[in-house]
Amino acid sequence: MKTINDFNFENKTALIRVDFNVPLNDAFEVTDTTRIVSAKPTIIKILEDGGSCVLMSHLGRPKGVQEAFSLKHIVDKVSETIGVAVKFVPDCVGAEAEEVVKNLQPGEVVLLENLRFYAEETAGDKAFAEQLSKLGDIYVNDAFGTAHRAHASTTIVAEFFPENKCFGSLLAKEIESIDKVMTSGEKPVLAVLGGAKVSSKITIIENILDKVDHLIIGGGMTFTFVKAQGGSVGDSICEDDKMELALDILKQAKAKGVQIHLPVDVLAANAFSNTAETQIMDVTKIPDGWQGLDAGPKSLENFKEVVLQCKTILWNGPLGVFEMETFSKGTIALGDYIAEATKNGAFSLVGGGDSVAAVKQFGFEDKVSYVSTGGGAMLESLEGKTLPGIAAILE
Repeated sequence: MKTINDFNFENKTALIRVDFNVPLNDAFEVTDTTRIVSAKPTIIKILEDGGSCVLMSHLGRPKGVQEAFSLKHIVDKVSETIGVAVKFVPDCVGAEAEEVVKNLQPGEVVLLENLRFYAEETAGDKAFAEQLSKLGDIYVNDAFGTAHRAHASTTIVAEFFPENKCFGSLLAKEIESIDKVMTSGEKPVLAVLGGAKVSSKITIIENILDKVDHLIIGGGMTFTFVKAQGGSVGDSICEDDKMELALDILKQAKAKGVQIHLPVDVLAANAFSNTAETQIMDVTKIPDGWQGLDAGPKSLENFKEVVLQCKTILWNGPLGVFEMETFSKGTIALGDYIAEATKNGAFSLVGGGDSVAAVKQFGFEDKVSYVSTGGGAMLESLEGKTLPGIAAILE
């Protein structure tokens, strides 16, 4: 696996695919700089070598050229975050971009305009990728968040750099972290899968059963498993059409010697509301008119015991409706257990939109080993798919 550490960028221009698809408020100010901060080590390494950087990214899903989606809005924040004045080109291909890049001096950084102003980007157009390729000597992919897309800037452009292409430090770290969970991690290996639906996690569950020793299932998915085994789930979220599948997963796990841990009790409510009446109930005996919205105290004790004995931990999905304070306790407790296991030497990887949001909201970011920056890309990796953006560098 070639990374930026395998290259000396002295007097070279690095064409870097970053993921600066950052959230903006109504005043076009960046409200979360995580993705910019994540790209900083790669940019700094290249500049310290004596190279220059051409940054390309998308922002949102514009329909053609839309001022609201211009990357000019983030130039000042990028400059401030990486500590280097960043130039901006109001296009990402063509004469003006080529001219600016030609005059770049070592130590300078330029940000190109939104790639998705061109439909050719998402279409994976080869001629467009070739135009992009003229803007650098070495291609660096550091955008894990888009590595699962075969777009011009994430995959096709790599063809024009047969020898001179590599992973940035962020993307390399993502690949290593997923590899630790999926292949090289110290046993016992635990996966915690939460969230609302079994259907969105089926392929992940099927793929990781060969790799884990323990699987904690939480969140709304719980009730499909409970009902499939004859329990009463009241008004809890449940995918009746996936009950056979749930039973099949339990059977597969047993055959492979994987221990599945389901909640035994839940915090149930008589309405989907932060101010609803609540009660701790046996997960198999929820009456009509009530729904389970968080893991109960006995479940959390059981989960704690499992988490603390494991050496490699993947966390994907919350244990309850953590967006409502009343039902956030289970997810917070799980975060505490994983933080404690990490402190004791376990490797912990958090990935997938909701878990990442929870980890940030409750202050666990620095207490786990790694927080993934790519939702969809992370999930496809866990499903065992080879991501096109990664394959393009390895080829």
